[in-house]
Amino acid sequence: MEAASVNIHQELIERCRKNDQKAQLEIYKLYYKPMYNTSLRILNHEAEAEDVMQESFLDAFRKMDEYKGEGSFGGWLRRIVVNNSIDTLKKRKEMLPLENNVSELADEPNGFAESVEYRVEEIKKAVPLLHEEHRIILSLFLFEGYDHEEIAQILKISNNASRTRYSRAKGKLLKILADQRSIKMFHPN
Repeated sequence: MEAASVNIHQELIERCRKNDQKAQLEIYKLYYKPMYNTSLRILNHEAEAEDVMQESFLDAFRKMDEYKGEGSFGGWLRRIVVNNSIDTLKKRKEMLPLENNVSELADEPNGFAESVEYRVEEIKKAVPLLHEEHRIILSLFLFEGYDHEEIAQILKISNNASRTRYSRAKGKLLKILADQRSIKMFHPN
């Protein structure tokens, strides 16, 4: 079954290379939602995520010859979406400078928070509450599946800086989740 879906996508990709608009629409329909969600997790702004997603599809269709079939088409498209989302953040100039320094983890929570298992819905609701620098690294690592080496390349930072930022972001996320749990305990409704 998996081979059949690969053939269907490959045929669509070949048609897209020939500028077939029906094939482009099919690709768009197949990948719209996951690509929008990828951009939204990074940008935390629905209209901007929609704009980035639209621009990313246009970029992909213009650069279709650059996709060599190594890896999945969805992964290739996702990389375009991630890069365009990060470029949008840089244009906004709201993102903290992505410096390459590695410092001690000052506010990493210890003990209880790490042992608590949080449901996926809670995490997805808490991630948008993080500062952009933390939200980006968590989204790339947890939701998009990039490893620290790939994140370092995308953000143009060192591998150690990626690990440190992820650790800090995880600590901030765990604190938000713990705070939300505390609030629910005192105010159950």
